[in-house]
Amino acid sequence: MTWTKAERYRSLRDVSALDMETLRTKTAASPWRFGYHIQPPTGLLNDPNGFTYFNGEYHMFYQWFPLGPVHGLKHWYHVTSTDLVTWTDRGVALVPETTEDSHGAYSGSGFVADGELHVMYTGNHRTDDWTRHASQLIGVLRDGKIERRNVAIPDVPAGYTEHFRDPKVWLENGSYYAIVGAQRENETGCVVLYRSSDLNDWTFLGEVKTGLDPFGYMWECPDMFELNGQHVLVFSPQGIEPDGHRYHNIYQSGFVIGKLDLETLTFEHGVFEELDFGFDFYAPQTTEHEGRRLLVGWMGLPEIDYPTDRFGWAHALTLPRELSIEDGMLKQRPVQAMTKLRQAEFVNVSGTAVGASTPNRYELELTTDGSDFTLELLQVGDESLVIRYDASNRELTIDRTNAGEPFATEFGTTRTNVMDVTSLHLFVDSSSVECFVNDGEAVATLRVFPSELDKQLRYEGATASLIGWTYE
Repeated sequence: MTWTKAERYRSLRDVSALDMETLRTKTAASPWRFGYHIQPPTGLLNDPNGFTYFNGEYHMFYQWFPLGPVHGLKHWYHVTSTDLVTWTDRGVALVPETTEDSHGAYSGSGFVADGELHVMYTGNHRTDDWTRHASQLIGVLRDGKIERRNVAIPDVPAGYTEHFRDPKVWLENGSYYAIVGAQRENETGCVVLYRSSDLNDWTFLGEVKTGLDPFGYMWECPDMFELNGQHVLVFSPQGIEPDGHRYHNIYQSGFVIGKLDLETLTFEHGVFEELDFGFDFYAPQTTEHEGRRLLVGWMGLPEIDYPTDRFGWAHALTLPRELSIEDGMLKQRPVQAMTKLRQAEFVNVSGTAVGASTPNRYELELTTDGSDFTLELLQVGDESLVIRYDASNRELTIDRTNAGEPFATEFGTTRTNVMDVTSLHLFVDSSSVECFVNDGEAVATLRVFPSELDKQLRYEGATASLIGWTYE
């Protein structure tokens, strides 16, 4: 289907109840709907937004185009959870209908101020000749809806293009700071910083000076936070060329660790590292609660067709991860509360050759002695997702060449990380796999679209222990 501009920019308010019910029926017919991930009721989900702990609940919003698996007029959808595992649907929280967000409520962040949950997001406006204009808007969540509070940053500062978006707000020493993803007029990416004492008047402090210049043509979804005494800048640079085993997705997401000087805006940091070496991960956002720094990403990428498109929906959010810095390394672990989903064990064995039938949704832990191994998941006949480790080259490779319905093959069908490997912790849902390596030293997230037949797992290698729990 070819989507016209008019179709992409219809508001949800202009869609009949019958049309939405037809869409929901089409989506429900998909064999790849998730069991325990956040997913859209219809249409396209993308960036996680407004991730905040407030009033005893985690609040998560996400970018949502309700009418199909394409990017169009973005709304914000709202879900909440007390444990980061089971999420309650709260419905549409933000319908773009002001001049500033007439062509989409783009990404932004959440924060608590004056006892209320606030958000700052990018309003996208297009003129009659389709010229883009970006504004940064503040809203307040009341009775389940985000009400407009004020236009915090109405214009783009001199020296930058209208690719200026995705503010992340935090409070430090009595002042609010907002870091914004930007593109310079020479079409290189960066981040800039603003400060405010009252959320009304915002002062442009300038560009954060990093050692990454140039590094792509746009930096999206920046997130700056302190962790274990250091600053971490997470962002999604666009326009990075592949380099060895790195940077093979259409766009990347990663981080640098260092120290930010808020007076000089100088950020002394280490090397840029990818957050996830899988195929389908982008636009992550973090929040903090009770000393825990938590991250959720978009399990998908822009400008790629997915097999679910023909059912009128696309994408999901990743499982929440808890972050820490240990021995200079950023570790990402699945939140401990995921154990609540464990039901019966479907495998609990040790050996050099293991085979087992698997449910559609499960958790699996594999522990080895660091030798070569091959693990096949979602195996039906010649179809399987292959995870293999070559100890001599320290290469862990995930191969989805024959893992169900193919897609995005122009970006390759394997991903490799170079590291010593002694354990994998896997979460398999109806159409996704998340693989945590060595207790969170690395993570790979990917979508897969397997056959609906009964599936197997197979392991071959040195003696390993495998224990798995069904999530159904």
